[in-house]
Amino acid sequence: MIVLKRRSYLPRPLEWIACGLARLLYRVRTRGGEHIPVTGGAVLIANHLSYVDVVVLQLACPRPVRFVGFQGLGEHAFFAWVFRMSGTIPLQVENPAAGIRAAVQAARAGEVVAIFPEGNISRTGQLMALKRGFEVVARQAHVPVIPAAIDGVWGSVFSFAGNRYLWKSPRLMRTPVFVQFGPALAPEQADLARARQALLDAGAEAFQERPALQRHLGRECVRALARQPGRVRVIDRTVQRREVKAGQLLAAAAAFSRRVRRTIPEQRVGIVLPPGAGAFIANLGVLCAGKVPVNLNFTAGRAALEASLRLGEIKTVISAEAMRGKVPDFPWPERTLDLRRELEAMGGKRAILPWLLAAWLLPNQWVADLLGLPRVGDRAEAGLLFTSGSSGEPKGVALSHRNILANAAQVSSLSILPPNASLIGCLPLFHSFGFTVTLWYPLLRGCQVVTVPSPLDTRKIIDAISEEGATVLVGAPTFIRPILRKAKPEELRSLDLVVTGAEKLPQDLYDKFLEQFHIEILQGYGLTETTPVSNVNQPHPPVTSATAQPQVGKRPGSTGRLLPGMTVRIVDPETAEEMPAGEPGIVWFRGANVFSGYLGDEAKTKAAFRDGWFVTGDLGRIDEEGFLFIEGRLSRFSKIGGEMVPHGTVEQKIEQAFGWEQQDGYTIAVMGVPDAAKGEALVLLTTVEINADELRTRLLAAGLPALWVPKIIRRVEKIPVLGTGKLDLKRCRDLAIELAG
Repeated sequence: MIVLKRRSYLPRPLEWIACGLARLLYRVRTRGGEHIPVTGGAVLIANHLSYVDVVVLQLACPRPVRFVGFQGLGEHAFFAWVFRMSGTIPLQVENPAAGIRAAVQAARAGEVVAIFPEGNISRTGQLMALKRGFEVVARQAHVPVIPAAIDGVWGSVFSFAGNRYLWKSPRLMRTPVFVQFGPALAPEQADLARARQALLDAGAEAFQERPALQRHLGRECVRALARQPGRVRVIDRTVQRREVKAGQLLAAAAAFSRRVRRTIPEQRVGIVLPPGAGAFIANLGVLCAGKVPVNLNFTAGRAALEASLRLGEIKTVISAEAMRGKVPDFPWPERTLDLRRELEAMGGKRAILPWLLAAWLLPNQWVADLLGLPRVGDRAEAGLLFTSGSSGEPKGVALSHRNILANAAQVSSLSILPPNASLIGCLPLFHSFGFTVTLWYPLLRGCQVVTVPSPLDTRKIIDAISEEGATVLVGAPTFIRPILRKAKPEELRSLDLVVTGAEKLPQDLYDKFLEQFHIEILQGYGLTETTPVSNVNQPHPPVTSATAQPQVGKRPGSTGRLLPGMTVRIVDPETAEEMPAGEPGIVWFRGANVFSGYLGDEAKTKAAFRDGWFVTGDLGRIDEEGFLFIEGRLSRFSKIGGEMVPHGTVEQKIEQAFGWEQQDGYTIAVMGVPDAAKGEALVLLTTVEINADELRTRLLAAGLPALWVPKIIRRVEKIPVLGTGKLDLKRCRDLAIELAG
């Protein structure tokens, strides 16, 4: 509900004007007001996303609020007047003592003092570094600290979304805004780490209240396509170049959905297609038919695929004749449909034409209604993916409408994928990165996608970038590295951003890409279970005003800050106790983009969650500014003689000791195998000859403990790799056990 009955410190006429403006632009709801003391002083801390945050916070708070403001704004005549009229306490960055004293006095006098601890409006959309002023005020005044998260104002005219204030198209409908107040922190506990955690926790709860997350993914895609039916949305370069406009894509998917609804009784429908217009039509058509699209990993082994088909209860697969020829070992079910023939069987252009006319002539809501698409999807299953099986058998990850819509909204709030981007879509759609970022996100947000059938076809990717003027390339480092060898700088001149995920970004790849192409690779992080993006670096936001301070959007070696609407815990692997700030531990996540469980496997689901938190199995740490550093996967550690030995670090040290540059693919892999004496032993799988004595000498000289030196070395023809570009840890470990005897 909207909270308007409490007076602010503004004179009554100005309060009416401010509240009236807020009513006109925003629909403010709130929760957690009981955490604010009824009487006595308190320090209220909140994230800072726009110039209207003060009005929104006052509307949500059940008590009048005294704000602390950056005095630099006071240099502007309008803000100086607002400061005087509202009783705002000015705070100088260079000499904050006077402002701090005034805030302490106000809190001691029983007032609620609001401080935005970031110091400035965030120009990245993420929670920035916090400053310590609120700690001093709370401890000197002996009052509690109340965290408050404001969600929904980013993207409005008063925020910096789109890298500018004010000068953006106003929203036709009131913006839904939610303010979540969190439990109070005692003054002696309110340090920077706990305050950041409390703001993230409150932010995740506030984000869950977005009305848009309850919508139906298919309906939202149809509406987005119908808004601009003449815009080219897919440039398919599978065989020969073909442009597909939004109206054509919508019409083909709509007509196909009718046939799917009539002819396929099962709830889940398998799809085996490379990135391209056909895959877009198949996925959207299946979803609009009220079914669940399941993009199957055709690079997995036959046994894993048979298990996936069985677990997903999939009896029908949509593919193409050319695709069936490329993967003959795929366990094709008896009912395998050819997409082209299905489109022809339903009448071809005659079936598509009515929907094309509807896309051009009717309001977008009407088009969705004609398709019979529900308005609510929320937590119902919208897609099924199977984990890569890198460390075990594939697990079915059921992603809901809420999960995918949330992750798309989270990514959209950053600067990396604006609606005018031209995105290279080469990632397989059975990979969560390809499924969300290069399939559903462009359909929802209007990005143009230039599709290339395989991430391994480096020459085709380079040609697509050069000839189509693509601006964004996303992929795993394994797929990006060959570009160093095959591309000329002028061929990549249109690229603005390169974003990597799925595996750690090697420092040498980052350095050489920057040197050769003058493009900085931005590293992100995520998992299939987080739909997938949870963290990402982004460019430093521009400084566009005299009072704005430089802000940091990226940090080398990190995977970036959390996306809005997510929160994190770093805990001890053995005790599950929360680790001190900056210390490594297991990463736990919570957020609207986190899945709810594994398909048909309560035991694995229970093991994956602790008290509502998703346990990633990755080791990481959070620095003082909120950047996440991934140290490795817990399964990629061996406990030898009671000491944890990281496989990835050993691999990196071996490459450095021998002066190797990582080539296309993997040269070495370190695995742990059972050992009767010390619990585990390290096995080095290598495609090149390595002498054991020389290896030991070089690693010890590099400062590696003797316990970390692999004593078992086995030559192999090829290091097993998944279709996603990551090490196939299961096959590597099986190979290590077999060869170690």
